[in-house]
Amino acid sequence: MKPIILIILDGWGINQNKQGNAIASAKTPFIDEMEKFYPFLTLNASGLSVGLPWGETGNSEVGHMAIGTGRITYQYLPRIIFSIQDGSFFKNTALIKTAHHIKQYNSRLHIMGLTSSGTVHSYIDHLYALLEFAKREKISDVFLHIFTDGKDSPPYEAKTLISNLMERMEKLNSGKITTVMGRQFAMDRGNNWELTEIAYRALTTETTETTENIIESIQTGYDQNYNDHNLPPITLKNAKNTRIMDNDAVIFFNFREDSARQLTHSFIDENFQKFKRPKINNLFFTAMTKYEENLPIHTMFEPPKIINTLSEILSKNGKKQFRIAETEKYAHITYFFNGLKEKQASNEKRLIIPSLPVTQYENQPKMKTQEITDELLSALSQNYYDFFLTNFANADIIGHSGNFKNAIQAIEFIDTMLKKLYECIIEKNGAMIITSDHGNAEQMLDPLTGSIEMKHNANSVPFYLIARDLKRKTANNVATIKINVQGFLSDIAPTILDIMRIEQPKEMTGKSLLERLNINT
Repeated sequence: MKPIILIILDGWGINQNKQGNAIASAKTPFIDEMEKFYPFLTLNASGLSVGLPWGETGNSEVGHMAIGTGRITYQYLPRIIFSIQDGSFFKNTALIKTAHHIKQYNSRLHIMGLTSSGTVHSYIDHLYALLEFAKREKISDVFLHIFTDGKDSPPYEAKTLISNLMERMEKLNSGKITTVMGRQFAMDRGNNWELTEIAYRALTTETTETTENIIESIQTGYDQNYNDHNLPPITLKNAKNTRIMDNDAVIFFNFREDSARQLTHSFIDENFQKFKRPKINNLFFTAMTKYEENLPIHTMFEPPKIINTLSEILSKNGKKQFRIAETEKYAHITYFFNGLKEKQASNEKRLIIPSLPVTQYENQPKMKTQEITDELLSALSQNYYDFFLTNFANADIIGHSGNFKNAIQAIEFIDTMLKKLYECIIEKNGAMIITSDHGNAEQMLDPLTGSIEMKHNANSVPFYLIARDLKRKTANNVATIKINVQGFLSDIAPTILDIMRIEQPKEMTGKSLLERLNINT
């Protein structure tokens, strides 16, 4: 048995410009050797190639989905945009039921979600469409609870963005912003329930920290060294009647699932025990997408039905799988990689390494890469599993911090861990695939303004195929390879099946990369 390990380096893209490029600035002797002497090419990881609108940057979710399903699937973002354009959005069953509940109980509508120039979790036009819907339905009490970004967008854009939103709302004569807080509180996905509790209480109870001017309070937060990501909750003064209360309706307009789950659970779980909370009775909770299986919420857009993913095909062929990631990226190697399905395949083991508290990420560039590597080496030593899948989160998470020095440290540590895994795989005569889901750490300065960039980009990503008999005597022309994109993320699953000599299902539209890598099977 020859094991195959797929390592996804989150946020590790290709950028010929070395300024602000943490990957190019880091000492990476292992990766340098691999790209010189092993099969190597670059893949498109953004826009249409991953099911997003043209020109949209990729992200971890769509990237893992394309890798694991072996096909390009239209993502929620364009699906929702199309529904707004053709008018079906305003006839959505879940929305109509929401309006009916409000009218039946003479209650209020609360719209909450991430307001950002980024498109990873939400989209501003979706919020505008919800405000338009409320106006059409003559819903008078519409309260907005805004989560600011600072991770997939510039760190101080909320003040301008919310000012623009207020102008739009005034023209539309619909909605009132009553709460603003950083996504660190409202969108935690790392089981830091103390952060979720802060968000929940800001949304449901009167707080002592109130303001008469939200825009001024955001600026005060900036002056106190907060940014959009960690901005403490701001509540409009005299906002008692704008909190989420019994009989009200909530629309959570984030379309990305994982970062919406904790806050959603705190509202809808009957036996919620993560923290003590005032229970909201008869709350009508609507989500833009299905955040989790079996959640008792109303869903506007159902996930696509995807069959014959890489995981399913490996399982059908009796292959044993081992998957591991830290909390931050665990959903990506399971739910998203499997095509928005939680179900675990037969003969598959999953291991989750608890992430550090989110506030410690920036100053802990190693994150949990050491622990993940140790567990992989242990699992490889068992000679039991056929396919290994992991995600190293460092390049992406530290890239989002904007800390260039620590991003370099993260890259260098990843390189060290990759070498350890390489030595083990070569000893076992297996194959090692190193790739990425999107770019980030290779572009930490805006190429136009020179300002710190903390978000994803549309750069291509690498694909390395490493095995004992694939080492080349003549070095690759690395510079030429890096500027010539030769494939898509959706080509990775077919490549793995090709290596294993397993027939590719017709649902997978990607193509094996072996021929493009000049490898004869």
